[in-house]
Order: sequence, then structure tokens, then C-alpha cells
Amino acid sequence: MGRFPNIAAAKAKTGAAKGKLYGMYAKEIYKAAKNGGVTPEGNPSLKRLIDKAKKEQVPADVIKRAIEKVSSGAGEDYQTLTYEVFGPAGSTLMVECLTDNPNRSVSDVRAVINKCHVKLGAMGSVAYMYDNLCVVGFEGLDEDTVMNALIENDIDFVDMENNNGSILIYGNPNDIFKIKEAITGVKNDIEFTVDEISQLPKERITLAGEDLETFVKLITLLDEVDDVANVYHNVENA
Repeated sequence: MGRFPNIAAAKAKTGAAKGKLYGMYAKEIYKAAKNGGVTPEGNPSLKRLIDKAKKEQVPADVIKRAIEKVSSGAGEDYQTLTYEVFGPAGSTLMVECLTDNPNRSVSDVRAVINKCHVKLGAMGSVAYMYDNLCVVGFEGLDEDTVMNALIENDIDFVDMENNNGSILIYGNPNDIFKIKEAITGVKNDIEFTVDEISQLPKERITLAGEDLETFVKLITLLDEVDDVANVYHNVENA
């Protein structure tokens, strides 16, 4: 079956509450604009975030204010930090935070871990069980056309899947823009249904009973931590 049917299972996208979703996009857009410039046309990372924010119906005013904050010289400094967690019965998690206060982040994440009686791992203790890949998905082109486009543009990719006409390309995170440009070069009105840089587990497990209940509680509490942007995990049925 490959990776495609399990993307949702591999990643619990936090931000179910609109306020948190808007706030997280504001942070990400601010960080991208500060690092690469406030003009989307000259900053692919910023353009990608703005496009994704619009798809998730983030208000234009939220996007505008985040960019204007950079232009005004505001001094906020957001960092991306990842905490590695051992959950119940062989489950693992990669908890990604976007924060301007690392001490607050680790304190909040640790409080959730203690409440659920699971374990915070050392750096690298969980990460080796995941592949850091970009994932680009779309419809409207066949595999041969896509393959030729990638080869012609000298783009290496890790894997490609076709699920009833939905093409999914896995590649190096640094190549996400090259992959998208190669595809739009063939069909300029293509709509990307998946546009992610993710941590994908190499192996997946299934939980049951109290272990599953503990894991769901863990995910739910992490979702309530303001600084938590993404949670990646290896549980198939959560």
C-alpha cells in the first residue's frame, strides 16, 4: 500500500481551534518573511505558506499583519524545536514546536508527558525511526509524464505513488520547490492537494485498549499546548 494511505495517520496536525491555527500560521509567515524577505515572489517559502494559509481559510488580515510586523522591525524571534517522545506500547512521537520561548515550550511539553506517564527521549533517540521528507501530491498527470518532468529537471526523488490517479512524490525537503516547479512546468494550473515537509515513520504500529486511550489523551493534550505546531507519530489507528 505504500505511504500514501497513511499520511494522515503519520501526522496529527494541531490547531483544531481556529485561534491556534491562525496564530501558528502568523508565526510561520512572520518567520519566513523575516528570514527570506517580505515579497512572496522573491521568497518561495513565504509564498508556499501564504498559499497554504489561504487554503485553510486563514483571514487575509492575519497574513498581512504577520508580514507587516517584519517590515516594521518588530524584534520577535521564533525557533523550531523538536521533542522526541516514547509513548505507550512502542509508540513514538516527534513533537514540533514553533516558539519564542524555548523554556516555556519544554516546560509545557514535559507537563503533558508527565501527566500521561510517558517518556521524553534524548535527541536522536526517536528521530532515526523517521524519514524527513517533502511530500507533494496532485491529480491530472500520469506517472510517466511526472517521471519525465523530474528527470528533465534533474530532480532526485525518494519514491512516487499512484493511488487511483492521485500522484504522490516523496523527496528531499530542500527539493520541494523544484518538484512543484517541474510539475507546474508541465501543467501550470495544477492544484497541489499535498504540500508538506513531514517526519514519516519507517514502521507503524497499532494500539488497543488502555494503550490507545493513553495515546489519544497524549495527542489531545499536546494539541492544547500553544507552541506545538505539529505532532508526527507511528500509530496507524490514532
